[in-house]
Amino acid sequence: PEDMARIVFAEGNFWGRTLAAISSSTDPSSYSGFGPKMPGFDIVEYGNLKALEKVLEDPNVVAYMVEPIQGEAGVVVPEPGYLKGVEEMCRAKNVLFIADEVQTGLCRTGRMLAVDHENVKPDILVLGKALSGGMYPVSAVLCNDEVMLQIAPGEHGSTYGGNPVAARVAMAALEVLRQENLAENSARLGDLMLKEFQSMMDEFPMVKAVRGKGLFCAMVIEEREGKDAMDVCMALKENGLLAKPTHGDIIRFAPPLVLTESELYQSMDIIRKTLREF
Repeated sequence: PEDMARIVFAEGNFWGRTLAAISSSTDPSSYSGFGPKMPGFDIVEYGNLKALEKVLEDPNVVAYMVEPIQGEAGVVVPEPGYLKGVEEMCRAKNVLFIADEVQTGLCRTGRMLAVDHENVKPDILVLGKALSGGMYPVSAVLCNDEVMLQIAPGEHGSTYGGNPVAARVAMAALEVLRQENLAENSARLGDLMLKEFQSMMDEFPMVKAVRGKGLFCAMVIEEREGKDAMDVCMALKENGLLAKPTHGDIIRFAPPLVLTESELYQSMDIIRKTLREF
């Protein structure tokens, strides 16, 4: 029916700071003070297929947008089979499966795309950030003709869309990812990094949990004597390593895809040295 379409988003999502993006957010720091929100959005628990199945019973639901691994939420990795389940449910209900791979795409998790870990193919896939190797602002929306050609030539435009310099930079970046086998490098070093983090859980009571896939990992920090994840990150900076806190108690680690094994272990030494200060 006209103007009745609904789009479902995963709880804990982050995909920007436009009005539409914050309207789908469950993080008060993103949406507070920016109302009224966009209508037609529903939220479902991330990783919960039963909850998704229930919300998809609404015949007005047209799309489900989800991060294969939630980045801003703290590198939250779903249980194996979740993405395959999402794909099957969306196909059964004729609902568009939209994968937000702005953070996880292009070798970050050890595969070219994070959805490749479960061999699923979303109807729409969103890329950005790494698409230019950090050299130029560029993003992309990928989909097949059945979806893309619903918009005829001239029906949609963008002031900077189709920038030829950005397109060429993106093509060069993709060539580097393939030629230098950066997905394989991310997978191998990511396994080593996660093992190192797991050993730190035994060494440092402050480290409560670790998780990740490829060179995309997180460490959950328990506050001690008033010191939290931000304090640890500031100490890491002083010791020569940059990392980003999120949600107060989580540190995200996303090192360069060109990281070497020796640089990885050098980084692990810095992290251990820093944690000893707490």
